[in-house]
Amino acid sequence: MPRRHPIHHPLQTLRHYGFLAPGALTLYLAAKGDHPSLPGLSCPFRALSGIPCPTCFLTRATAAALQLRLDEALHLHAFGIPLAVLLVAWSALAIRRRHVLPLQVGGWQVAWAAVALVIYWLGRLVAQVGFGVAAFPQG
Repeated sequence: MPRRHPIHHPLQTLRHYGFLAPGALTLYLAAKGDHPSLPGLSCPFRALSGIPCPTCFLTRATAAALQLRLDEALHLHAFGIPLAVLLVAWSALAIRRRHVLPLQVGGWQVAWAAVALVIYWLGRLVAQVGFGVAAFPQG
């Protein structure tokens, strides 16, 4: 009698291969740097208000940083280079430890990152609106 293989539930498969997700995301962003027509999300805040949000241009900046176009990345968003470094490190650790979240990230770390992002964004807004400096890229 032939031996039957068990049917795996999609969540079981995700549990086994989910550690590859950070690497896939990183590779997708690197590819998006060469192919901006790849699918992505538009900013609903900017679409509704006309004002860029704190993360506007961050995807493009991260994609540029992953391709080592650091001047372009820095021009688009100052957090692009650090985010690219974090994505590469997360991908490597996730693969090495075979776990999608290989490190514990505390709420205070996320809070500090969010505060820094908002401060950076407010600085850009003040520069653009208050002083007429082109603090945000066009497009």
